[in-house]
Amino acid sequence: MSESTHEIEIEILNPDGLHMRPAMQFVDLASSFNSDITVTHQEMSIDAKSIMQMTMLAATCGARLKVVAIGPDAADAVKALKELVDNKFGDDPENVVSKKEG
Repeated sequence: MSESTHEIEIEILNPDGLHMRPAMQFVDLASSFNSDITVTHQEMSIDAKSIMQMTMLAATCGARLKVVAIGPDAADAVKALKELVDNKFGDDPENVVSKKEG
């Protein structure tokens, strides 16, 4: 039985980069999947399910990361992680303003 492999490139868009809170969100989401997930930034590849390793990436705004998932739910994992990053981990000031007004 072969396992599915899916790979994407994502860009950190939130102004504060991959600080502790978004790193934890990323780890929590990655951990919800059965697939093995790695993230590569420059020359460093880490386990996306480890908060210590994620914070070592020191990914600032504009950093491009490669995410590779291998396993039964790999496609769903990379899709969900991309959505999390594309939505700026909820750090978008426009979203905060609209929540306060609403």
